[in-house]
Amino acid sequence: MSEFDANTLEAPVAIAVLTHIVRSIVDDAEAVNVSSGPGKGDKILLEVRVGPGDLGRVIGRRGRTAQSIRTVVRAAAANDDVDV
Repeated sequence: MSEFDANTLEAPVAIAVLTHIVRSIVDDAEAVNVSSGPGKGDKILLEVRVGPGDLGRVIGRRGRTAQSIRTVVRAAAANDDVDV
């Protein structure tokens, strides 16, 4: 799914926040792709793809950046009334 097709997205606010955060971190913002799909139970799985060389920036040291991104996106998903 495209992050800009708001009619078919289950969590448009969460996807928009995730896209914005990741694009602001990486060097190649055009290579960022966020997709959504069914997760475990009633949760929504958000998947992020970045360009080569940018994965380390998104993960961060010991995964701290990735964990912080997860926390912010979960809070944004509260506006969509979904769990991500």
